[in-house]
Amino acid sequence: MEDSVLEKLRYPIGKFKAPEVYSTDYINAAIAEIASFPERLKKEVINLTEEELDTPYRPGGWTVRQVIHHCGDSHMNCYIRLKWALTEEIPIIKYYYEDRWSQLDDNLTMPIQPSLLLLEGLHYRLAYLMLRLNPIDLKKSFIHPEHNTEIQIQELIGLYAWHCNHHLAHITVLKKQKGW
Repeated sequence: MEDSVLEKLRYPIGKFKAPEVYSTDYINAAIAEIASFPERLKKEVINLTEEELDTPYRPGGWTVRQVIHHCGDSHMNCYIRLKWALTEEIPIIKYYYEDRWSQLDDNLTMPIQPSLLLLEGLHYRLAYLMLRLNPIDLKKSFIHPEHNTEIQIQELIGLYAWHCNHHLAHITVLKKQKGW
């Protein structure tokens, strides 16, 4: 498969682009995306068959099942990172190997319902907390050890709104390609 086609399958909505300014409108829209993600995801996957859930969204990519479980894994890490940034002075967060996590038995074979339920409660808590952050809170940050970069909470909010839509697009593009 051609590299540009694979790149489009990997990043169906493009790579995350941070805005020049994290306006109140941008932050509120991003939080709304985060809040609505569990319902939007559930709508797309709830009627998929086991075979469809075990279909990769691209050659060499994760299956739909792995994508759903990855969202639970990743967004739990987001929640913990948010809490650390709010309660500690620029903490260094724990990096996790999402590729290794995706190969664990729960991500490969577990039914999707537990992760859908997890995302529902988790995203409620994320949005609830994020909506109550003040401008000082939004500037609080943590250090991500993978690239030794400081990430502010306002960027975390934008990044995870993108992350929700990025993985949802993996599923919707696959469904459209397959005619599901």
